[in-house]
Amino acid sequence: MYEIYVRFKSFPGKRESFVEALHREGIISEIRAEKGCIRYDYYFSEKDPNELLLIEQWESQEHQKVHIVQPHMERLREMKEEYIETTTLGEFSTQ
Repeated sequence: MYEIYVRFKSFPGKRESFVEALHREGIISEIRAEKGCIRYDYYFSEKDPNELLLIEQWESQEHQKVHIVQPHMERLREMKEEYIETTTLGEFSTQ
């Protein structure tokens, strides 16, 4: 299994709007339906109203590599320009 996290810092007041837009566009549903996707979940920070955490679990790193080149991911990247200020990506340790 391959697990990563993505920490988003939204523009002020845009955190919830970003996730709502992803649902409205059907992007989250498309991602969750991808082959090898085990988990794709967003979490809101209780402390920071502009922080958003995404946890992804894939059957393998290869599945995740296929995921990032899908057309709906290009749309997600375009949408980020309106909602997201910074993005930080990390991998969970397998140990």
